[in-house]
Amino acid sequence: MRLSRFILVVALLTAPTGLAFADIPAQTGARATPILPSQFGGWQLSGRAQTSADPAVADPINAAVLTEYGFSDFQSATYLRDDGRKLTLKAARFADASGAYGAFTFYKLPVMLIEKIGDQAASLNERVLFYRGNILIDAAFQRLSAMSAAELRELASNLPLASGDTRNLPGLPAYLPKQSYVKNSAKYIVGPAALEKLQAPIPAQFVDFNAGAEVVLGSYGSSGGEATLMLISYPTPQIAGDHLRRIEAAKQPNQQPAGLLANVGALFHKRTGPIVVVAAGPLSESEAKSLLASVNYDAQVTWNENTYATKRDNLANLLVNVIFLCFIIIGFALVAGVAFGGVRILAKRLFPDRVFDRTEDMEVISLHLSEPTSSRRT
Repeated sequence: MRLSRFILVVALLTAPTGLAFADIPAQTGARATPILPSQFGGWQLSGRAQTSADPAVADPINAAVLTEYGFSDFQSATYLRDDGRKLTLKAARFADASGAYGAFTFYKLPVMLIEKIGDQAASLNERVLFYRGNILIDAAFQRLSAMSAAELRELASNLPLASGDTRNLPGLPAYLPKQSYVKNSAKYIVGPAALEKLQAPIPAQFVDFNAGAEVVLGSYGSSGGEATLMLISYPTPQIAGDHLRRIEAAKQPNQQPAGLLANVGALFHKRTGPIVVVAAGPLSESEAKSLLASVNYDAQVTWNENTYATKRDNLANLLVNVIFLCFIIIGFALVAGVAFGGVRILAKRLFPDRVFDRTEDMEVISLHLSEPTSSRRT
């Protein structure tokens, strides 16, 4: 068992889509803002961190893939603890969180275990891969401990983060169905190099990344084996319809370009909104229809308006202003009442019986109810 496990680890670390980035020499010209901290969780930086802005130095085999994801710069450092343990960190920074997420899915393997570190994380023995914001971290422990995950969480909280819209993740992976999904198989792709490396059922010339396409791949279990679901998103439904017709035309007899359907088995497809959905592999027709039917585009309308509460829109400020208005009205009523009464009193003192309460105006109608009836008759 130990021998087979060792062979598996060696194979994973030497595979083209493995986790390990290349060791890099110290270079100048990298970004001034450092990625990795000098210390975290009891780990101390040993020596100087090595930096590079060349994706070929970060990963010679997949340099083109890193460039597609918006690679910015790279940093590698070794950390030590008081007990003599060693930790090697390799960090790649991208232009936005979508690039870091895409690179994470590219290097992630189905045999990895899901971890709760950063935004997403996966581990295999002493190696942990995670990303937070626009930074992807590959951590290799000399020896794990019960606190290793907590230490990496502290590291994730200390990473410099991008601001604004660059922290937004792509929405296309959310359309992958959950039923029969093979864990850790989702791959987010934004260029032809990654598409070729991951052996997608539809080649890059039909995807057409120049049209603004983005792709998500996912593996699904079926009665005949493992099948692939491919989602291709375009800016508009019209562009998606045009590319779907190209795929349909390539399936016609004697018109199939070499390599389009090679080694993928049956191919099923549909369009939902701006998304072209392709299911390939050992699928029966009923399984393919069920898988395609589980992907449905849900249009969301957003307004480019200010959505936070201002002083004018705040309900508390409105209530305070209403109270102030009530006090103003009460004060005005008091002033008006005092003024009206004061004028009457002043006029009666200055001009008695001339303006108010004049004798000739004070006539009273009397019914004489107390007089005898006889006197009233006469």
